[in-house]
Amino acid sequence: MVTPTVVKTIAIQTFEQFLRQCPEEGRFEWVHGEIIEMVNTREHIDVAAFLTKMLDREVDRLNLNYVVRQEVYIRTPLTTGKTQGRIPDISVIDRDQWRSNRGTLGALTEPIQLAVEVVSTNWETDYFDKLDEYQRLGIKEYWIVDYLAIGSRDILGEPKEPTVFIYTLNGEGVYDRQAFQGQQNLVSPTFSELVLTPEQIFNA
Repeated sequence: MVTPTVVKTIAIQTFEQFLRQCPEEGRFEWVHGEIIEMVNTREHIDVAAFLTKMLDREVDRLNLNYVVRQEVYIRTPLTTGKTQGRIPDISVIDRDQWRSNRGTLGALTEPIQLAVEVVSTNWETDYFDKLDEYQRLGIKEYWIVDYLAIGSRDILGEPKEPTVFIYTLNGEGVYDRQAFQGQQNLVSPTFSELVLTPEQIFNA
């Protein structure tokens, strides 16, 4: 796995400035005023691609009012009142929300239906930073796909095993968490008829 790389350390004050300064090739996030390149292994890419395909098939099969995308910027709030620019590995977005202003280069500012992060070496970002930001924004469902069991033992338990965590926003605006391993079928409020196990994902 490759740790995300700081591309630009100049002070970038607004999201619009980030979009102007961002390189054209690659995947980048705007974190604490810096442009961060998200560099992934082929295994990481394969896991994300498999999940994208499976969720997209489910949308088509049930004619759900969603789109599934991999290159979507989301503006997320911090406790300080400032914002950051995140790009989830997979975004599931209400189709009407997605089509409301398709000509813009800006990020989505309203909560999407589902965000998926495939864990890399900077696992703390997915388990803590993005968890807090996505919850604060109000994203209804958040998946953490830890296919290498790279998170801490406090999270994964002992022995550590590859796990898919599904967080769902409750009535108080706080995430409830479920953990899935092996041949357990994932339970997703967004995709209530989905038949998919962590083992299938991890062997993609």
